[in-house]
Amino acid sequence: MFRTVLMRLVTTAITLLGVAVIVFFVIRVVPGNPIAMMLPPGATEADVARLTELYGLDKSIPAQFVIWLGGVMQGDFGTSITARQPVLTLVLGRLPATLELSVMALILAMAMGGGAALLGTLRRGGRTEAAIDIGNGMALSVPDFLWGLVLILGLGVFWPIFHISGRITPSLDLPFVTNFYLFESLVRLRLDLLADIAGHMFLPALALAIPLAAIIGQLLKQSLKETMHLDYVTLSRTKGYSETHVILREALPNAILPTLTLVGVQFTFLIGGTVIIERLFSYEGLGNMAIDAVINRDLPLIQGIVILFAVLFTGVNLLVDLTYAALNPRLRHG
Repeated sequence: MFRTVLMRLVTTAITLLGVAVIVFFVIRVVPGNPIAMMLPPGATEADVARLTELYGLDKSIPAQFVIWLGGVMQGDFGTSITARQPVLTLVLGRLPATLELSVMALILAMAMGGGAALLGTLRRGGRTEAAIDIGNGMALSVPDFLWGLVLILGLGVFWPIFHISGRITPSLDLPFVTNFYLFESLVRLRLDLLADIAGHMFLPALALAIPLAAIIGQLLKQSLKETMHLDYVTLSRTKGYSETHVILREALPNAILPTLTLVGVQFTFLIGGTVIIERLFSYEGLGNMAIDAVINRDLPLIQGIVILFAVLFTGVNLLVDLTYAALNPRLRHG
């Protein structure tokens, strides 16, 4: 296990270095001068040259990369060209919002997908299972941003139940110490804030969760159907246990392992999917900031956001692999 963890850490470091190299060089060959975009129309060539030197853009691209990578190794990701603030401060300030949105979407997806899989297995061979399969197909055929538009129109405009923009109502008292608003309001037992934050997060989280729920439902239902034919499940039936008991207590614990692996892998894609959803719902997260950074060609901010996303992706994948190895005795003792 130690050797496996060590190899994965080395692979993760190489992956992150590769991502840093690709992103750094690609965004610098794209046409456009970010310095000229941040200056007023009446700025002189001397003003452009001074700021270009200040941000180190007057050096060659390899030299810029070496300087930037040296700063990253010390925790310095540079200064945002548009916000004039440290990139790390800006990124870490928006990260909690994206993480909370992603976790809520994952919980909704697991609840919907798991419930559909259990119901389809319990009513297998009938109309209920066929309806669930059709629903999974429809959920997979529509991308999350289109689900977002449908939810905005349905539950935000025609039937205004939930908030369709922002993260929290600005007029509320915000006694937060951290940027994890949902978690902190729960810890502080501020149910008014909890309800408001959850109301803002529900629709974007649901838009992200629907396609993932379909994937989870399909895989878990297929795993359950295969497990239901095994000998120990048949033995449980002969002992007189109900079908619900057999599915939940006997089949599910063994059928859920492939689904857990899928959930971990899909969670990384879920985080990436927040970019468009956050923009659609004007949600103040990392994805929304990423779009602004690209529009303004804020090179240091783009680099910081991409590196953070890469760290999240590789970290989650590593955690999934280790969790699967810990839950699977054949891998743990192999």
